Amino acid sequence: MNKNNSLAMFETEPIGKLMAKFALPAIASMVVNSIYNIVDQIFIGQGVGMFGNAATNLTFPFVTFSMAIGTMIADGCVAYFSLKLGEKNYREAEKAMGNGISIALLAGLVLTLLMEVFIDGVLLLCGGRTVDPLTYTYAKQYASIALIGIPFVCISMTINSIIRAQGNPRYAMFSNLAGCFLNIILDAWFVLGLDMGVAGAAWATIIGQVLNFVLAIAYIPRLNGVKFTLECAKLSRKTVISFIPLGISSFFTQLASTVVVICMNNLLVSYGDQSIYGADIPLAALGIVMKVNSIVVSVMVGLGIGSQPILGYNYGAKNYRRVKAAYLHTITVGLIVGIIGWGCFQLFTQSIIDLFGQESELYNQFALKCFHVFLSVIFLTGFLIPSGIFFQSIGKPIKAMAATMTRQLIYFLPIAFIMAHFFGVEGLLYAGPIGDTLAAITVAILILKEMTLLNKQIKLQEA
Repeated sequence: MNKNNSLAMFETEPIGKLMAKFALPAIASMVVNSIYNIVDQIFIGQGVGMFGNAATNLTFPFVTFSMAIGTMIADGCVAYFSLKLGEKNYREAEKAMGNGISIALLAGLVLTLLMEVFIDGVLLLCGGRTVDPLTYTYAKQYASIALIGIPFVCISMTINSIIRAQGNPRYAMFSNLAGCFLNIILDAWFVLGLDMGVAGAAWATIIGQVLNFVLAIAYIPRLNGVKFTLECAKLSRKTVISFIPLGISSFFTQLASTVVVICMNNLLVSYGDQSIYGADIPLAALGIVMKVNSIVVSVMVGLGIGSQPILGYNYGAKNYRRVKAAYLHTITVGLIVGIIGWGCFQLFTQSIIDLFGQESELYNQFALKCFHVFLSVIFLTGFLIPSGIFFQSIGKPIKAMAATMTRQLIYFLPIAFIMAHFFGVEGLLYAGPIGDTLAAITVAILILKEMTLLNKQIKLQEA
């Protein structure tokens, strides 16, 4: 396929059509990644119980930190890749692809090794000091197995991002879905059929991730417009330095999530132990809420990722009117989806809780409060997350980082400590809506300034 013909759609096709083509598969892929964890949680809840659910929440920082590394590489690589395609610099685009895959492999291997070696220390840091011994045992068992899948995840994330950016988002979606469906089948077999408990859930996840990896690798020879070679995979300091900063926003977003989960775990078990709920009920209940909420968050991230090649290509090609139109389309859809998600969480709360197993009345009581309070303004993520990815897509990592850091670290975490100190474990839940509201105001200011700059560029082009 001719390079110009294969990429012309970014400049000529209607924004709505392009968004549907790229965003829907990206959303499906991101949701699938969330479902990996949620499916484990559902089967563990049904087959093991509340202590198993608490254990998987204790290990969640392992997941979020590995995702921080993976998304930094994948998003930085594809942002630079798309910008170079827009500039018609195909050689540098190929080097970005090759270097991205190489860095993903190295980072995945190092991360797995380090986490396996320091697994006890990390679990204690994540809140394992005061939980029930059974929760800690389950958590260590699950984490020690699940960590093996990190290199496969990092590589497949990078390759699937490239596949989407060069024009075939459906295949990226297919590879993710195939791994997810296999994971679900094996979860049912290993956890419920063979009674393997949390270890079965971990092995099911890894096997699904390996299938995703194999399918992603298999597509490389079929890439259009660019070609993967060993030469382009050879690490280039210039190329790596060029694309890693573009993924810093994604890294800090996930890193902030890791820090938040670690701090929240410790606050939940500490203040929960002083309440009628005890340490394990808040840890299990809020863990379920955050995992379920990750579906909405994944939709928003997928929406942003789907818009990324459109934004990056057109910004590189100086088509500023299309950049503005694509962003506005993205946040409009994001807010609509956010409102739908908020409605589901508020109206069908008990049904969602029951998916993860029937527990005590105290457990149900706290879980209901988590959904109704903690997620009360979740629709704002439809504006917050795509806005951070927007800045990343147009090559402005500092603004992207500022847009993402405000939500979790600057606002949410300090508010969580304050609310817990004055109002106990239930006060923690109000940190969510307060932090999201303040972050939305801050990001709105940054976006208004950027839209003003885009409008000036548009006027200069049309003068």
